[in-house]
Amino acid sequence: METKQIELKNFNGRTYSIATYTVKHHHQPLDKLRPLAIVVPGGSFTHLSVKESEPVALAYVARGFNACVVSYNLLQDEGKIYPDAGLDVLSTVSYYRDHAVDYQIDPDKIMTIGFSAGGHIASAANYLADSPKYQKQFGYEGDQVRPNATILGYPLTDVHKVAFEIGGKADGALPDDEKLVDTALGVTPKTPPTFIFQSWNDPICLPTNAMAYEEALFKNGVKCEAHMFDTGFHGYSLATPELATNDISWQGNQHVAQWFKLSLEWLTHVFSGIDYDENKGKLTNLYMPK
Repeated sequence: METKQIELKNFNGRTYSIATYTVKHHHQPLDKLRPLAIVVPGGSFTHLSVKESEPVALAYVARGFNACVVSYNLLQDEGKIYPDAGLDVLSTVSYYRDHAVDYQIDPDKIMTIGFSAGGHIASAANYLADSPKYQKQFGYEGDQVRPNATILGYPLTDVHKVAFEIGGKADGALPDDEKLVDTALGVTPKTPPTFIFQSWNDPICLPTNAMAYEEALFKNGVKCEAHMFDTGFHGYSLATPELATNDISWQGNQHVAQWFKLSLEWLTHVFSGIDYDENKGKLTNLYMPK
């Protein structure tokens, strides 16, 4: 596996970096084009969570993906978080599509995965991808920058649905665009198929974030798989014991850790192109009043 730290410029001219994790080979079984996982870690917009970065990227690499971790702009960086953080994600998608051969990836199997605050950024990026306003302002097209699937882990989607007053450096940092404050408002029929996992007892990013986003996906006819675990709290990443913070053993939760395997199964059928709804009409007719 080859790893690199690469500096890129987003569509707004801002410099940011990605850490790349690339497996490529000309001999079986590693000669296939690999899907790509673009990891967007959380960290309250003030830092990038270490355990939601490289460990997640490597977990997907071990299951046949190539991967990268996006170092998006934070509250303390020059400029505002939005639209730049979302543009960092879109620019990363565009970069990999342009260099798909170099990274031995399938440009039609690009997945973004955002945790907590990173979930806000990943979902905001999906809104930005197909917004005519931002397309015109920054000079990109939806098909160029839109991922093929998105995973949101215990996501913040509405800044007002966090369990405490953000305050501090976040004062005055909220964007004017309401769809960048509450990303459920930015869901459209073009939003990528989305996988969401959340814990009912999350005391930080309230589960109502996931619920509202799922409802928006449903109303727009976007494919979605969602898992609401009864416990798990927040910030557990892969939920393995090895990634549990000292004295916070509940972060190693075997039950919640199933989200990763479930996400792989979901991605397999999303990327397969098979229409799993082909018999939906027949089933509906069985229950329609005569």
